[in-house]
Amino acid sequence: MARSSSIVIGYHGCEREVGDRIVRGDAWFVPSKTRYDWLGTGIYFWESDEQRAREWAEEKKSRGQIREPCVIGAVIDLGKCLDLTLRENLDLLAATHGLYVADHVLTGLPLPTNRDSPKGTSQNKVMRALDCAVINFLHSFMEVVNDRPFDTVRGVFVEGARVCPGAEIYRLTHVQLAVLNERCILGVFHPR
Repeated sequence: MARSSSIVIGYHGCEREVGDRIVRGDAWFVPSKTRYDWLGTGIYFWESDEQRAREWAEEKKSRGQIREPCVIGAVIDLGKCLDLTLRENLDLLAATHGLYVADHVLTGLPLPTNRDSPKGTSQNKVMRALDCAVINFLHSFMEVVNDRPFDTVRGVFVEGARVCPGAEIYRLTHVQLAVLNERCILGVFHPR
């Protein structure tokens, strides 16, 4: 498992009142714990992409989930990162999936699946229940075997429509971060 010591800038879309309170130090981020989070439980950021964070917040507004969209930035030390751009971590995730499936076979529970959102404009299997479950299972397994937990999870996601006919480059492709260890968020700010 590669350890990353990279410092990155992440952008977080949220309600303006919440963003202002976080930047002032009167509140803090609340980790997302939905069953379809792309990178498992964590505090989510768009790496180096303020515009994508703003688009996400605007989409939430259009669905009535945010009144006044806001984007705040954060300086993040990736720490021990489950970086899903590295082969060894992809191999670890594949092995974890095997354990997860075996566990479900033993318990008789159905496997979650990734699926398209009934509400969103992007139909790239954005409801990532299986991915979320496997990543959370990995974190739980690490606790059981007393392995140092990951501080962050990082992944590249191909999403959206093609940028032009015949292209294999997509408009909403992004790098997303999930921060598990809040101490990895070194500072927060309002972008200029």
